[in-house]
Amino acid sequence: QVQLVESGGGLVQPGGSLRLSCAASGSIFSVFSMGWYRQAPGKQRELVAVINSGGSTNYAESAKGRFIISRDNAKNTVYLQMNSLKPEDTAVYYCNADCLIVTMRRDDYWGQGTQVTVSS
Repeated sequence: QVQLVESGGGLVQPGGSLRLSCAASGSIFSVFSMGWYRQAPGKQRELVAVINSGGSTNYAESAKGRFIISRDNAKNTVYLQMNSLKPEDTAVYYCNADCLIVTMRRDDYWGQGTQVTVSS
């Protein structure tokens, strides 16, 4: 099937930056949209940013002006550059990919999540 492996989370002070990465691998024929979601304790998972295969992006209001999503189609990898981080950005961040696999089945796949903690 498809595996999504995330990296780049950690502890950062308010105002700092982090860069998340997520690489998709497996029986992939094509990757459509890729995105990042987050879930804070006691809250529902929410969209942070998404990018399609053509490079068009969409951001949550809370991410606009601070976060930048990008992707490397040749590597099936998506990145999230997070700047000016705030304590309210603390959450588990999940990578998502809409993939067509070699059997021509299309489905959503999720990474295992990476913790981002913003605290002084």
